[in-house]
Amino acid sequence: MVDLQAAPPTALTVAVGQAACAALDVQANVANAADLVRRAADQGADLLVLPELFLTGYELTAIAGDPAKYTTGPADPRLGPLSVACGQTGTAAVLGAPTRDPGTGRPFISAIVLDRTGRYATEYNKQHLDPAERAAGFGCGASGCTATMDGWRLGLGICWDSSFPEHARAAALDGCHAYLVGAMFDRGRGDLKRRILGPARALDNACFVAFANHSGRSGPYVGCGASAVWGPDGALLADAGDGEPGVATARLEPAVLAAARAGDLPLADPSLTAPGTARREAALW
Repeated sequence: MVDLQAAPPTALTVAVGQAACAALDVQANVANAADLVRRAADQGADLLVLPELFLTGYELTAIAGDPAKYTTGPADPRLGPLSVACGQTGTAAVLGAPTRDPGTGRPFISAIVLDRTGRYATEYNKQHLDPAERAAGFGCGASGCTATMDGWRLGLGICWDSSFPEHARAAALDGCHAYLVGAMFDRGRGDLKRRILGPARALDNACFVAFANHSGRSGPYVGCGASAVWGPDGALLADAGDGEPGVATARLEPAVLAAARAGDLPLADPSLTAPGTARREAALW
């Protein structure tokens, strides 16, 4: 059983990035992602989180209509510049991208993870789809995903996942110290959700939370930006504001995590698990 009180041995610096997305232009968005990795590395980041469907933009109909063209995977040469940027800087990246089931061809809304060397380490498929995503033909992910890095356990989420407390709770019960979310929160109600959900998930689970959000038009929405990181007490640690492109960086301190989990830890009873908590795990270093 994972020791929920245990803290990692060293600090981890996490960045969240945002930039305008080029609709359905995979090469341009990979170049943007590579640039954001380098910007994050210049700020000392070990890991950069990028928004939902950043590889293509939030273009549901087009992606589902031609998944062979717009989805990605471990052998996709278009990811080369991003892989190089990760390898040269030693900064891992979590990138929102469409993928597809190798058997059925059905598309997923995914977070793909490149490790410090640029290797395609794992992918997580969004588990909670909204009605438009289901109507477009996207499939639901079958399991959560935990990435490990420098002793840190990192739970992955995508946008609407974070609206379901049990999603972050499943990550925390798997021993995750931080919850990383790529999102498409639009201006208006989306900004309100971002400001509520980030600290709420942090307080729920005594963990760090990082949200990377779109900062311009993407499909039918206009992202509100304000990619941010919160501490396990719900305090805001870093905020990219309306910067475009923008990167916000926060140092995740083990002592802060340990202090948050030393008292009345909300995870104290691991038997209080939610349904559907199967998870995969991948090491980023």
